[in-house]
Amino acid sequence: MKPVADGPQLALLSNRKEHLAQMFLDRVVSTPDREAFRAPAADGWRSVTWQETEDLVRRRAAGLVALGLQPEERVGLAASTRLEWVQCYLAGILAAAATTTIYPTTMATDVAYIVADAEVQVIFAEDASQVDKLRDHKAETPSLHKVILIDGEPDERDGDWVMTLAALDELGAKQLEDNPETVNERIAQVEPEHLCTLVYTSGTTGRPKGVRLPHSVWTYEGAAVEGIRVLSPDDLQLLWLPLSHVFGQVLLAVQFQIGFATAIDGRVDKIVENAAVVQPTFMAAAPRVFEKAHGRIVTMMEAEGGVKAKLFHWAFGVGAKVSSLRQQGKEPGGVLAAQYSLADKLVLSKIRARFGGRIRFFVSGSAALDKHLAEWFHAAGLLILEGYGLSETAAGSTLNRPDHYRLGSVGPIFPASEFKIAEDGEILIKGPGVMSGYHNLPDQTADVIDADGWFHTGDIGHFEDEFLFITDRKKDLFKTSGGKYVAPQVIEGRFKMICPYASQFLVHGNQRNFVSALVTLDPEAIQGWADQNGLGGKSYAEIVTSEAAEKLVQGYVDELNSGLNRWETIKKFTILDRDLTVEGGEMTPSLKLKRKYVETTYGDLLDKMYD
Repeated sequence: MKPVADGPQLALLSNRKEHLAQMFLDRVVSTPDREAFRAPAADGWRSVTWQETEDLVRRRAAGLVALGLQPEERVGLAASTRLEWVQCYLAGILAAAATTTIYPTTMATDVAYIVADAEVQVIFAEDASQVDKLRDHKAETPSLHKVILIDGEPDERDGDWVMTLAALDELGAKQLEDNPETVNERIAQVEPEHLCTLVYTSGTTGRPKGVRLPHSVWTYEGAAVEGIRVLSPDDLQLLWLPLSHVFGQVLLAVQFQIGFATAIDGRVDKIVENAAVVQPTFMAAAPRVFEKAHGRIVTMMEAEGGVKAKLFHWAFGVGAKVSSLRQQGKEPGGVLAAQYSLADKLVLSKIRARFGGRIRFFVSGSAALDKHLAEWFHAAGLLILEGYGLSETAAGSTLNRPDHYRLGSVGPIFPASEFKIAEDGEILIKGPGVMSGYHNLPDQTADVIDADGWFHTGDIGHFEDEFLFITDRKKDLFKTSGGKYVAPQVIEGRFKMICPYASQFLVHGNQRNFVSALVTLDPEAIQGWADQNGLGGKSYAEIVTSEAAEKLVQGYVDELNSGLNRWETIKKFTILDRDLTVEGGEMTPSLKLKRKYVETTYGDLLDKMYD
């Protein structure tokens, strides 16, 4: 059991604000003219200051008040990650409302369920496609009386049910003209325990659950991250993560607390391009982003072949030796230092330049990061700090530090949080970052928060010194018919590190007599391979189901198996004729595999491997 944070740790939280509105407004007072956000524009990137942000969101908040939105009533947000998302979110905060976030990829039936369950009164909809979802299920959402359209113009058939963002701002300006204290009066009513955010977990099965997060969890997260001193006001973040997810939202809370600037663009296909232009000092991402970047770089070098490929592998071999030393707190000297200087000049610095050349560290969360992948990036001079948390703990509960890390772990715990490892290895958490419960689900809340206040995470792990290591999800662990336990996430992460063409790798074998896998290949990476192997011009499905592709994957599976226990080895695999995607329902918006859904959807293919 990890003891609760002691006095010095608690002292780190002396900078904690009362509520999220105060965090934001104090930031504006402290640094009104500093850059707050940067967003893509037709002629590059445009910046807005903290004061400009406040001026806008005050009008928008006043507009929400004029629409009749009451304190702690829900204002919905169904949009992708963009500057307007943040501005609308802050408007809800300053109006003392509770924001309910909805992924723009959420199916219409689930959108209707969330809006009805949360009793959303007003919702910001990104475009006509989001309005269509709401209109189609209007009868199921009686609480919703106003839709605010961010992009485009309302459809005539909706009458005054839909209004534009510009119209809301005009309404807010008039409200402030009539009563300049409108927003201040609302902010004065906010208490730390008041509901701030209602986040519906995307889930892998069943209906999404609404996680109730009061203001106090966000002020805790902001103060805790500031207290461990990993970031400063001079940092620049590139933010692409889905803001409908707590991982994205906690980064906003931390930004309000510390005051660094954020360049924001949610287009995943633009991450590397944006990084080269923006030159951020840090960026958070899910492991899939690092896997894809690694795969793209490796396959590109393999395609070059010859001297370039040999130089690439030599440089990373040198980088790996330096990485090993630095993990021990040492620096290279003598011949190794000279070799590293050359390797860095010729190869490694060019890898860093792809991400802008100023990255101090990446932050990885949302799913398990393979240790070998972290070591590969570290060899290139790019440190990935892995952290751990859940929607129910406001995303952040542990984090490695730039000067105090252990690759493969998720780091030490945050100040003032308490951890305990149960007898079966499950991680339990108690502290200021834990949710107040699931919305309208007292029984399910009682299932995960026990009488002593411990939140049962469902994850298996252990501590080595002060560093937490995650083994697997409790529900994902399975037992073969021979009685052997298998942790699929570890094997899946290892394969995606070994095979640069891999997209997804689902390990299966519960109560089976051997372990099998479903494989998907990255469309971009495998196309390059196909062009060089006589399969150019073929469709994705034709490429991945070819005999050549199966032989390719078999080689990587053999390499994977060489490092596994006998009962863990993959005896058979099937390559799917399409990739698994968020849009297809097989991945959550935070890029986690919906294991049960995929196993059910492809049950016939799995069974066939055991015939």
